[in-house]
Amino acid sequence: MISSQKVRPTVADDIKSGAGWAITLSCIMMFLFILIRFRKWQYGLGAVVALLHDALVVLSFFAIFNGILPFSLEIDQAFIAAILTVMAYSMTDTVVVFDRIREFVGVHHHASDQKKVINDALNATLSRTINTSLTIFFVLLSIFIFGGEVIRGFTFALLIGIVIGTYSSICIATPIVVDFAKKKPA
Repeated sequence: MISSQKVRPTVADDIKSGAGWAITLSCIMMFLFILIRFRKWQYGLGAVVALLHDALVVLSFFAIFNGILPFSLEIDQAFIAAILTVMAYSMTDTVVVFDRIREFVGVHHHASDQKKVINDALNATLSRTINTSLTIFFVLLSIFIFGGEVIRGFTFALLIGIVIGTYSSICIATPIVVDFAKKKPA
């Protein structure tokens, strides 16, 4: 046996509620940060929805594969740290994408089709986003394979989170900004 922990139900409830509050508070703070930085609530909404998506997908992978994979997928303090790390990575990636969008919209503010401008901004940042994600993914994969049994669940959560975080930055956060920023017809 490599490690063992016994936690009483009251302590487990405290950890669970603390994790819920940490994720909720981090989402609220991220919304406020994005709102202040980009001066549009649509960007904050897109970022928070992407963050919640990332956390729920990683949690879903743990729930689905617990007992199936040959390593521990317990929801413990390491899992909470992994979720918060994934949220931080996803937020950083989303801010980079949003910065590029803001830059392109500022340069092409006279363009009639904002969707095309945003698509061009996404295309401009796509190679950077994929290269960064692949670099982190390969490092985490080597830690997952060679790092030992104790951190395998933690690195598994990070591996899933990096892939999902990259996806959500491009395919969830940005479309929400586009959909909610639509101008109403005259």
